[in-house]
Amino acid sequence: MSSSPHAKRARSRPPRAAYSHWASLGSRFPAQAAYASASYQETWTTGWFCRRETSVPGPSGARQLAPRTVALTALMDSPVSDAADEVVDLSFADERAVVQTRFATTALSLLRALVHPESAEPAAADAERALVEPLPVDVAGVEQWTFLGRGWTVGLAHEAALKLRETAQAWTEAYPAFEYRHGPVAIAAPGRVVWSFGPLHPDIAEQIGATGATVLAPELDPLASLVLAQRAAVALAESRGLDPDEPRNLTRSIVLSDGELDLLSPRGA
Repeated sequence: MSSSPHAKRARSRPPRAAYSHWASLGSRFPAQAAYASASYQETWTTGWFCRRETSVPGPSGARQLAPRTVALTALMDSPVSDAADEVVDLSFADERAVVQTRFATTALSLLRALVHPESAEPAAADAERALVEPLPVDVAGVEQWTFLGRGWTVGLAHEAALKLRETAQAWTEAYPAFEYRHGPVAIAAPGRVVWSFGPLHPDIAEQIGATGATVLAPELDPLASLVLAQRAAVALAESRGLDPDEPRNLTRSIVLSDGELDLLSPRGA
C-alpha cells in the first residue's frame, strides 16, 4: 500500500502478538535505564512520537522545527532517526501491521515511566489480564463509541477512538470526562458505548446510564484498558469482514513535502 522505501515490512499480526510484547514492560523500562535519565528529562524540548513514520527530507529541515528534537521510533534506519538530535530506540516494539498497537503502548509506557517509574509493573500486570479477559461488550452490536479520560488519560481516550476508527471504520469520539456533558452526551443512546479510562464520577455515570448507553469503566490500569480497547478494535474489524492489519487509505509511512515542512517551520507558524 505504501510507496515509501521505509514501509517494506509484510503483513502479519495475530491479535495477541500485537500486545503480548508490551505486557512485560515492567522489566523493559527500569528507572535506571539510560533513556529514563535526568539528562533526557531536561532536554526533551520537542519530540516526534513515531507510531507510523512521518519522515522529513533531511536533518536541516527537521532542526528548523524546534531548538531540539527527540524521536521515539521503532525504525532506526529511517529519515526521522537521522534528522533528530536524540533518538530513543524502540525497535524491539516494532510491528508489521499498518495500525500500530504494541508500539503505541510501549512508547506511552516509556513516557509515563519517566514521570512515575513505579507505574510500569502494575500496568504490565493489568495488561496481562487485558489480554485474556473477555471483551466487556459484544462489539458487533455497538453503533457508536465514545471514550472519556481525565488528565493524562484524555490522550488514551483519543488513542482508543483512533484505533477503532482506523481499524474498523467505527464512529468514535473522545472527550475529557467533565466536558462530555456539555453537548456530546446528546448522542448517547441504547446501542452505543461510553468507555471511561479510569473511574467515572457517580454523577456522570448516572446521567450517561439514564440515556440507555452502555457505560464501561474497566477496573484496569488505564494503559491496560487501552489494550482492551485495541482488542475490541480487532474484534470489530473482523466482525465486519475487514482486515485489521491493513485498513483502507492508510500507509505505514508518510513523507512530508517541502510545502508541508514550510507550514511547520517557524516562518509558517
